[in-house]
Amino acid sequence: MYQDFSNRSMLGYLFMIVATSLFAFFGKLFSNSISLIIGNILSVIISFYFISEMTGNERWGGYFKPLTPYQLLILISFLNSIPQFFALKLANRHKKRRRKIANL
Repeated sequence: MYQDFSNRSMLGYLFMIVATSLFAFFGKLFSNSISLIIGNILSVIISFYFISEMTGNERWGGYFKPLTPYQLLILISFLNSIPQFFALKLANRHKKRRRKIANL
């Protein structure tokens, strides 16, 4: 969100989606799905902290209209879980295919 605010660039969101989707894929591929859940929770907590640090900046509060920065955080966190879900499904398919090939 800070990248969007300071540089008027959506590049930060794109990087976040790609990185978290890759983490989800490899986490599921190596059977470590709990780290995905913990990572998402920590991400929201850390983002919430940094948003609260920016509350004194008046331009920050009005930048994300009609949403507040906190509402946008919740929305982005939810929307970011969608590509992660697809990455998990893709990792499951990849694991099943590897098992099937190994059993031949």
